[in-house]
Amino acid sequence: MTSLINTLRFARGLLVAALVSAGLCASAQAQTYPDRPIRLIAPFPAGGLVDVLARAVGDELSKSLGQTIIVENRPGAGGNIGAEAVAKATPDGYTLLMTSAGILTANQFLYAKMPFDPATAFIPVSNVADMPMLVVVNPNVKAKTLAEFVAMAKAEPGKLNFGSPGVGTTGHLGLALFMHAAKIKLTHVPYKGAAPAVTDLIAGQIDGVVDNPPTVLAHIEAGKLRPLAVAAKERMPQLPDLPTAKEAGVADFYASSWFGVAAPAGTPKEIVARLQKEIATALAKPVLRERFAKLGARLIGDSSEHFAQQIADDRAMWGAVIKAAGITPN
Repeated sequence: MTSLINTLRFARGLLVAALVSAGLCASAQAQTYPDRPIRLIAPFPAGGLVDVLARAVGDELSKSLGQTIIVENRPGAGGNIGAEAVAKATPDGYTLLMTSAGILTANQFLYAKMPFDPATAFIPVSNVADMPMLVVVNPNVKAKTLAEFVAMAKAEPGKLNFGSPGVGTTGHLGLALFMHAAKIKLTHVPYKGAAPAVTDLIAGQIDGVVDNPPTVLAHIEAGKLRPLAVAAKERMPQLPDLPTAKEAGVADFYASSWFGVAAPAGTPKEIVARLQKEIATALAKPVLRERFAKLGARLIGDSSEHFAQQIADDRAMWGAVIKAAGITPN
């Protein structure tokens, strides 16, 4: 019996020593971080908003951290390919993900098989940018306000056609949420990307879209498209006369796209805190705020904890929307 007790004490001592050693190693690692280049994976093609944000943030982090930030584009499967690479990377702060909202909130409901669990594979570092969605129609649509449009849609369910960049995209999910909130039926027309959808909208081949400002803002300013509302709690500075959906008569229609930085689960909390602080400092710079304001984006830079809660809330919301709309996994 004494031998067994001694053995258990010895094992417990080894465990405590291992935990202390691991803690000391993590602390030492954090103190010297970073001492080599950092990879920031953008899981979408070059030239898109995720890529542009990654490079802008990467440039600023390179200056403040004193190390090169290498932006690596790894597109495919709605962002899952690039995200998987980060999820499986060593959690040491040298491989990071510039994520879109869909990767961490909606993809698990849209893909039959996920290569990672978005709820456990990452540590949210900071929300980088947020942009509300807009309800936009062709100028030939008779409705001049959102209330008039909803009345039209209710009078003839399914007659009005709304495009999206494709099944399961942010535009498609925003459209599904709009129909649910307004209690209307619109016919969904999926495209292979936002550009062809907007091209057909301008040409009058479809009646409208629910999409992000960068896709439609220039066309709105040129008078080629008519915005009806912004799906946010506050009006957009870029379109101060455009009412929110709630102001226009459709309550509970809040939809936005956000983009943030995440690290592999297990990354030392000291490194996560350092990255969050540097990102927030970078995003506070007027040059970046002005640059992205022109695209309709609001730069954020919030805490890891607040970002994690936003992800959890949005995951629950989009899961419910996808189920209610009957959108099936790919």
